[in-house]
Amino acid sequence: MTVASSSPPSRLPLRGAERTEPKPRTGKKRERDRDGGGRGDGALAALFIAPAMLGFLVFLLWPTLRGIYLSFTRFNLLTPAEWVGLDNYRRMVNDPIFWDSLTVTVEYVFINIGVQTVSALAIAVLLQRLTQSAVLRGIVLTPYLMSNVVAGIVWLWMLDTQLGIGNEIIAGLGFDRIPFLADETWAIPTIALINVWRHVGYTALLLFAGLQAIPGDMYEAAKVDGASEWRMFWRITMPLLRPVLAVVLIMTVIGSFQVFDTVAVTTNGGPANATNVLQFYIYGSAFGRFQFGYASAMSVALLVVLSAITVLQYRLTRAGQTDLG
Repeated sequence: MTVASSSPPSRLPLRGAERTEPKPRTGKKRERDRDGGGRGDGALAALFIAPAMLGFLVFLLWPTLRGIYLSFTRFNLLTPAEWVGLDNYRRMVNDPIFWDSLTVTVEYVFINIGVQTVSALAIAVLLQRLTQSAVLRGIVLTPYLMSNVVAGIVWLWMLDTQLGIGNEIIAGLGFDRIPFLADETWAIPTIALINVWRHVGYTALLLFAGLQAIPGDMYEAAKVDGASEWRMFWRITMPLLRPVLAVVLIMTVIGSFQVFDTVAVTTNGGPANATNVLQFYIYGSAFGRFQFGYASAMSVALLVVLSAITVLQYRLTRAGQTDLG
């Protein structure tokens, strides 16, 4: 009896079970997916930005627009605002106290910016070249953690003509006591140096952060070529630190023009208006004499001046460019 041999089943492709491959997405499909992802990311970004945007609108943009409107009115809080056009600005141009306050403010700004920038740059370079101790950086920043009001009161006591420790030291050395905050010549430089003491640590740390971005091999190559520390400072440090230094200068200039609290707690604008800076004059016009329209006009003028100075600084210092390739 013979047994029929069985042949293996043939592996022929079946028509109904053809292998299918995923079709590539068309351009419209890819664009639709991309738009959908973008909409999701945009909604999430808007959710995170919303609190800051709300604060910007409520506490910055609206007061600014309101102040610009009030600068064209006569307003004293007790009666509705009365439109007077450019009268407040004409009064400001012819107001000698306004120009005197602006002069005093500019004097303060020059002293504050000059001393603070040079001191902060020296501290930052020393921190970067000699030591990078976190403890030392914390000590440098300590005065900035104190409010301007507290710093002003402390220095007011220390510099008191009769009982202040500063004048006690001066008298102990055989010199005459100096009325730092009671003399027209000394008042503004003293206030400027008080604010330098408080802010120099913060400014130094900003510059120190900029120094950290400069590659160390540049200094090593310069040392190999025999360059001194002074030459490396002017040829390497200053050019590469320029963008950070420019931003720091813009920030400190804006802050210096807005000085108020130190003056309020130390001299109250005196003696003889020697420290009557522009912000203090604006405050007195608004909340002392209830001339909110005129105070708003001076505030708008200060806004224009600061905007022009900021744009000029940005362009002259080329803050948006860097020499680090």
